[in-house]
Amino acid sequence: MTIEDVAKHLDCSPSRISRWETAQRGVQAPLVRQLCQLYGITDQQQIDSLLNLARNAKRHGWWQEFDDLDLTPYIELEAKAAAISNYETSIIPSLVQTEDYAVAIIRGSLPRIKDSVLKTRVEARMERRQRILHQENPPDYWILLDEAALHRHVGGPDVMREQLEQLLRYAEKPDITLQVIPYTEGAHMGMNAAFILLEIPEPGISDTVYIESLLGGIYYEKPTEVDKFREALDHLRAIALNPQRSQDLIKRVAARIGTEPEYPR
Repeated sequence: MTIEDVAKHLDCSPSRISRWETAQRGVQAPLVRQLCQLYGITDQQQIDSLLNLARNAKRHGWWQEFDDLDLTPYIELEAKAAAISNYETSIIPSLVQTEDYAVAIIRGSLPRIKDSVLKTRVEARMERRQRILHQENPPDYWILLDEAALHRHVGGPDVMREQLEQLLRYAEKPDITLQVIPYTEGAHMGMNAAFILLEIPEPGISDTVYIESLLGGIYYEKPTEVDKFREALDHLRAIALNPQRSQDLIKRVAARIGTEPEYPR
């Protein structure tokens, strides 16, 4: 069934249907019932879940304060996740970044960013950390890092040392697991891209994989797609150092910061 078919059935414009599908506009509960009937959805539990989503859509979540950053879909999913698995190839995950490290990362990846936008992005990142990791029942958070992320001096030696020290503090939290994939492992399944798996227990919302790119976020929701990333996570966890050895490696790297030779440009 095309968008035009649906629009004709509901006596509205195709552009309105398009805005619903792209989450640019909410759908009222009565229309949800009509859409379920139109699409042949008969499972009452699924219908109730969709109706609840429609009714709750007007509730203001803390993440909506940052609508102008184009990150609202991701932040909302992150806030609802019961488990987060974050694999990074070259940076420390945003949820455990220090403020100075976050400033350096954002400015480095967006060299033309305005100071006002940079300030808002950093504030959003710090707010996310507080809301997600310091709530009463935080999600299970599994961090997987390629060793390269420990050695890149983002923001300079002092900023990087402070960042690694903060990373170690978070690794002590009972709901956080931290593993590092050492250089000695060579090639592995995670070399092509960093990604985040968000496992969401809320009915009507699929587990989602998020990948950040220069052109914006990419979301994978199909079970076959998500399962491929689960396979990669299992592989990465198996080859990574265990949590204690990972922390030992981070301590050694932090102790050597400032002693490495500088490379001529």
